[in-house]
Amino acid sequence: MTAGYDPSNPVASGSSEYDDRPRHAAPGDDSERLGPLPPRITQTGSFPAAPPNQVTGQLPAQPTSASPLPAQPTSLPPQSTSSWPVSAPAGPPPHSGPPVNTAPRRSPLAAIALVLVVLLLIVAGIQTAFIVDLEKKVDKADAAAKAAATADASRLKTLEDRADKLEQKTGGSLNAAEVAASVRPSVFRVSTKYAIGTGFAIGKSSGGGTNLITNYHVVADAYEKGEKDVSLERTDQRFPGKIVEVHPDKDLAVLHTEEEFAKLSAAAAAPKVGEPVLVIGSPMGLEDTVTTGVVSAFRTLNGEQLMQFDAAINPGNSGGPVFNAKKEVVGVATLKAQQAEGIGLAIPISVVCDTVPSVC
Repeated sequence: MTAGYDPSNPVASGSSEYDDRPRHAAPGDDSERLGPLPPRITQTGSFPAAPPNQVTGQLPAQPTSASPLPAQPTSLPPQSTSSWPVSAPAGPPPHSGPPVNTAPRRSPLAAIALVLVVLLLIVAGIQTAFIVDLEKKVDKADAAAKAAATADASRLKTLEDRADKLEQKTGGSLNAAEVAASVRPSVFRVSTKYAIGTGFAIGKSSGGGTNLITNYHVVADAYEKGEKDVSLERTDQRFPGKIVEVHPDKDLAVLHTEEEFAKLSAAAAAPKVGEPVLVIGSPMGLEDTVTTGVVSAFRTLNGEQLMQFDAAINPGNSGGPVFNAKKEVVGVATLKAQQAEGIGLAIPISVVCDTVPSVC
C-alpha cells in the first residue's frame, strides 16, 4: 500500500502546517529526492477546520519497509520569515572576460588639431629665430655702414686739408685756359655812340633778364646826354641794353638786358698780394682778350681803395672783370698808368658789393 497519510497522526484541526522534515529513502531504494520542499508558510491566523474525512495534503510516497514516522506535534512554534534563505536573482552569471576600457575615445579631428597646433608652434619658432638673426645682420650692416661713412668723412676732411695747405703753399695755381673758357660767355663788349668798354653779368636781377656791371666813364657821355641805350656784343651777336643805375663817385654803372645770361660770382675775400689773376676785356675793341698777372699791391688814390696788378690792360678793358683761380670776380679793371707798362688798377669787388648790393 502506498504510504502517504498516517491515520494515527492526523493533522490537528485548524492547523495548516505540513511536515517539512526531509524524507529519507529506505536502504536499497533507488529513488532520489527531488529537492527540498517549498518553504513553509506560517499562518498568523487560523484556517477553518478541515472535514475529518478530507485529506488536506498528501505526503510523498514512503517505502513499504520503512517504519512508521514518529508522531508529529499538532502545532509548531511560529517562525520568523526573516530566517528564510534568500535566493539570488535569476539571470546569467557575471561576465568573466577581460576588463573593458571605459575611457572616452578621442575623435580624429581632435588629434589633427593637436598636430596642427604643434606644427604652427614649430613654424612660429623658426620664423622668430630667422627674424632675430636677420635683425642682427641688419644691425651689423648698419654699424659697418656708419663706420665706413665716418672713415670716408675723415679721409675727405684729410684730403681737403691737404688741398688747402697745397693751395696756400703755391699761392693758388691759376689755369688760365680753364678759367677763360668758363667765364667768357658772361663777358661782353659795351658800345655807345661815344665810347667802347667792357661789362659782365653778375648778381641777381629782379623781374627777369640780366644785370651787368661796367665803369661809369664808359657810358658817361651817353648818360649825360640823356641816352640810356647801349649795345652788348659778343662775337657776331648784339643784344640791346639800358643804363639803369650810375655811381659816378665810384666809377660804376649798372646795365640791364632782357636776355638771360650766365651770371658770375663775386669772391668772398680779397686776393692776397702775389696771387695770380686773369683779366678779360676788349682792348681797342678787340673783345674776349685774355691777359694774366699777379696782384701787385693794394693802394688808395684820391681817397679810393684800388687793387694794383701787372696784367696788361689797354683802353677798352675798362669795366672788365678780374678773376682769381677759382673763377670768382675779385675786381673791376678801371685805370692804366700813363706812360708805363705793367701797372693796372681795379676797383675791389668788396667796394662794388657795398655800392651795388644786388651784385653780391
